[in-house]
Amino acid sequence: MSELAQAIRMQSPDTIPVSVGMLPAAWMKYGADLQRLVDQYPQLFHGLKMDLSRVEENLPPSYRKGVYVDEWNCIWHNEHAGNEAIVTEHPVKDEEDVFALKIPACRDGRLPHGFMYLRLLDLCGFENVMIWFAEEDDTIRTLIDKVLEYNIYQVAAILPRMDEIVYFGDDLGTQKDLAIGPERWRKYLKPCFRKLYGMIKAYKPDQLIYMHTDGCIWEIMPDLQECGVDMINPQFRANGLDNLIRVCRKERVIPINLDLDRQLFPVGTRSQIWDHVAAAVEGLYMKEGGLGLNVELNYEVPLENMAAVLDAVEKYRHYKG
Repeated sequence: MSELAQAIRMQSPDTIPVSVGMLPAAWMKYGADLQRLVDQYPQLFHGLKMDLSRVEENLPPSYRKGVYVDEWNCIWHNEHAGNEAIVTEHPVKDEEDVFALKIPACRDGRLPHGFMYLRLLDLCGFENVMIWFAEEDDTIRTLIDKVLEYNIYQVAAILPRMDEIVYFGDDLGTQKDLAIGPERWRKYLKPCFRKLYGMIKAYKPDQLIYMHTDGCIWEIMPDLQECGVDMINPQFRANGLDNLIRVCRKERVIPINLDLDRQLFPVGTRSQIWDHVAAAVEGLYMKEGGLGLNVELNYEVPLENMAAVLDAVEKYRHYKG
């Protein structure tokens, strides 16, 4: 069993599990210098050797410069290879398009980042979706039902081939709150996640479900746990350490893989980065587990700051309280 699974199951892992992601754009900028840095931390990267000659060649479609069209006919545009594209053309323009929308035919288990809530925004654009949530009529219900139906097919496809942990990602919050508020989220979207994750638990009751979600989502973290999520990957800055401690440690125990402060990493001093990691670990640590540390590093983070982050998580992953 992995240390992350031990942390989720509250089985007192030897160390706090740490996951480090280097975005392709970082490899494209720093190249061999980044590989030399990675080589200094085999305990974090487990011998990772990047084929620097093929980074751009191996990019997934939405990370390549140019235009990418997904299975729903959303048009993604990317000006900076190595980073995720954004949807610039939405196929659903009005209410009539919602009712005419056809569910894609593929049944291959495709559940990309943004598979439920963000899918609504990608299909229709933020403004339309917010208006329809405010109106609370058949338009938003029909749109949600169609996306949910597609996701039910895709979850069914992954059931026979799930690993120790099954991963989902959907950014539910903005930097400061939930765009539709917690009550509308509970009314319209909580049943969707309960249905999808319930399918997994019905198929395999002890299956671990991990959900990444950016933005300020502390108000609905208990709801996600009730839907079947075993570990949540929340952002430090958007949620605030005090909120995370209160919701995930005092009011109840919610295992979290904490997304450390990406907005600090490009500009912080070494001591600020260390203080940040220390405060997060000391505030959320439990000897039984329930805590992981997640680091995402991209091209805007100087190499010396990357080293500071890695040094800090290497020290604090051994924290014992």
